[in-house]
Amino acid sequence: QVQLVESGGGSVHSGGSLRLSCAAPGYSDGGYYCLAWFRQAPGQEREGLGTLNHDGRATYTDSVKGRFTISQDNAKNTLYLQMDSLKPEDTAMYYCAADRRSYWARDIPCTVVSSQYTRWGQGTQVTVSS
Repeated sequence: QVQLVESGGGSVHSGGSLRLSCAAPGYSDGGYYCLAWFRQAPGQEREGLGTLNHDGRATYTDSVKGRFTISQDNAKNTLYLQMDSLKPEDTAMYYCAADRRSYWARDIPCTVVSSQYTRWGQGTQVTVSS
């Protein structure tokens, strides 16, 4: 099974920006799916950041709403996470995840519950210094 591959992580100063990419082949072919971004800081639980579904509808959790933007380039089979106004507390390993949906489940809203997702990337590290 083809895995997801994140890239674009790095180190930035507080207030800076980064754009993460997630190669997600097979999720722009007209089928039904949820894509999501999560992060996990050392010693903390995995935190959902937001989702994007097959209709291009994006949702965000309160911790990143207004600062992070999720988008998809269908031609490149790539999911993006644009992160602006970064803070030191955004330091974490960032993961993308995917969930293929059946026709009958296509209208069920995407969530940031990690157990919903069956495919994951290996993660990319983001470090924000003050």
